[in-house]
Amino acid sequence: MSFFDRLAPRRPDASQPLEAAAPRADDPVFSTKALRKFLGTLSAKDSPVLMDLAPVVSGNLNFFGDHLGCKVLIEDVYGEVERHAKAGTLADLPQVCATRFAHADASVDGILCWDLMDYLDRPAAQALADQLTRMLRPEGALLAFFGTAQPRDAHYTRYIIQDDVNLRYRAYPATRGRQASFANRDIIRLFDRLRVSDSFLLQNNLREILFRKPSYETR
Repeated sequence: MSFFDRLAPRRPDASQPLEAAAPRADDPVFSTKALRKFLGTLSAKDSPVLMDLAPVVSGNLNFFGDHLGCKVLIEDVYGEVERHAKAGTLADLPQVCATRFAHADASVDGILCWDLMDYLDRPAAQALADQLTRMLRPEGALLAFFGTAQPRDAHYTRYIIQDDVNLRYRAYPATRGRQASFANRDIIRLFDRLRVSDSFLLQNNLREILFRKPSYETR
C-alpha cells in the first residue's frame, strides 16, 4: 500500500470539527526531520510570532504554547483553496493570495506552509510565496512540504504534531487534488529571496524544506 493510499480520506462526522476529533489508531505517523530545526529557530527569539497557513489544530496550538510561548496567527489558506474550488473560481486565487494578508512587512518569525503549495498552480503559488517572503522577518524561517509523487485521491492532510520528530497525518476530503509536483528548481524560484537551510527527502515521498530569510535583502 502506497503512502497516499494510506491517506485515503475518511469522511468525518459533520457535527464534529476535524481538529477537535480524538486521536485515531489508524492515523499514520511519520517522522519529520525539519520540524525540530524550525522550532529551534523560533526558540532563540523572545516572544516569537508564528503563522500557520492551515486550519486550527488545537493540539498544535498547545504544543507551540508549551514549547515556544509564541503568538500564533492562523491563516487558513487551505480553506481559500477549497472555497474557490467549489465555486469554480480558481482563476482568482493568484489575486486572493496577493491581497488576503494584512500583516506588515517583516512581522512574522516563522511560517508553517505545510504542503499547501502542492494544491496551487504556478501563478497562485508565486503570489503566495511573495507574500510569505514579505511578511517573514530577517533570519526568520519557513517550513514547507512538497510531494514528489502524484496521488490518485483528492484530499488535504491535517498535520498534527505528536512531538518535535513525529507528525500524525489525517486526511480529509478536498474538492481540488494536488497539482503537478514542483521540481526542485521551481521551488527555489518560488522562494528566490530566501535561502534553503535544510532539505530532506522522506520515505513517504515528501520533501521537507526549511527556508531562512537572509539578514539583509540582496535586491
